[in-house]
Amino acid sequence: MKNIIIGQSGGPTSVINASLAGVYKEAKKQGYNKVYGMVNGIEGFLNENIVDLDKYLKDKTNYELLKRTPSSFLGSCRYKLPSYKDDKKTYEKIFSILEKHKIDSMIYIGGNDSMDTVKMLSDYAKSNHKKQNFIGVPKTIDNDLPIIDHCPGFASCAKYIATSLKEIIRDNSVYGDTKKQVCIVEIMGRHAGWLTASSSLAKDKTCEGVDLIYLPEVFFDKDDFVKKVKNLLKVKSSVVIAVSEGIKTKDGKFVCEINSVKKTDAFGHKELSGTSLALADLIKNNIDVKTRAIELSTLQRSAAHIQSLIDLKEAEKAGMMGAKLAYQNKSGLMVIYKRISNKPYKIKYSSYDIHDIANIEKKVPLEWIDTKNNYVKQDLIDYMKPLIQGEVKQIYEDGLPKHIVL
Repeated sequence: MKNIIIGQSGGPTSVINASLAGVYKEAKKQGYNKVYGMVNGIEGFLNENIVDLDKYLKDKTNYELLKRTPSSFLGSCRYKLPSYKDDKKTYEKIFSILEKHKIDSMIYIGGNDSMDTVKMLSDYAKSNHKKQNFIGVPKTIDNDLPIIDHCPGFASCAKYIATSLKEIIRDNSVYGDTKKQVCIVEIMGRHAGWLTASSSLAKDKTCEGVDLIYLPEVFFDKDDFVKKVKNLLKVKSSVVIAVSEGIKTKDGKFVCEINSVKKTDAFGHKELSGTSLALADLIKNNIDVKTRAIELSTLQRSAAHIQSLIDLKEAEKAGMMGAKLAYQNKSGLMVIYKRISNKPYKIKYSSYDIHDIANIEKKVPLEWIDTKNNYVKQDLIDYMKPLIQGEVKQIYEDGLPKHIVL
């Protein structure tokens, strides 16, 4: 009888638990005896902090609640696994715990750094003739994993952003021509502009959309920014601008660093925040106009109340695909989507060598960016729009969404 363990790592999304649910469901169907969860990712696993998921997910209601619960049900970590060439003891400990619990397979749900963990564990197992196999299930709101058409979690976050921008645009224009206002909305995504680009989806028959979109794929020009805002204020009273947290000036400095020094995490990533405030100050110092800065922050990735139905279903199926690959004794692979068509929207589930994915960042193609007008082109809108379709029926209790917790 086979046993399997599942971990979640990195920043959560509103559908990461749907992937966990999918792995559990398919693992039981394939015939795994025990389906374990590691609490707080590989870092928790090293402390042997594991749970039997039957305790929580045998009940069908709990299973459905899990798919609708934001954040990582099992908890997360940002633990950088050392190279086994430099620290063999850590790997020996991991494999001794696997063997102690008779675990044959590990599924790790996460983004770029998590896929690096899958790569290193599968490489160690192969070079040391270990029987265990390791599969990656993608997750990241940043949508920056290569090979895969789009990442689970991105679509729901994009749906939240587009909805929020529609609402902010209405709010910012409340005074009409009697009062000029500039609102700058800061959006996550680090070095990739996919999420900030999704602000373009706010434009429809009932909404004029955002006025400017600043992506990290294009260097930020402070003088040009002020000039464009001034020109907009000549023709309209309400200006709403979407900016990525990771935009940089030509000298390589993050805009959010203009007034502060940023710390780094375990992987050496700078903590990016404060871009909207820095730009609000820039406008205040150059234009006599009321300015507001909004940082959507973790609201973007935790807004399970507005999950994309497409995203939820795909995330669950990605987890199921991961369990199938594991049961077939495949290792060193990540589940991917291949887009077959846009109209009708259709994808195919497949897998790909983790070595071609880990530590590689996919950015928005420059040919999809309107650099002259600080906006995005129709090709990018067409790519994103099918992903945000459909609404998930939430489960409520006492007027609020009901969640399941460990």
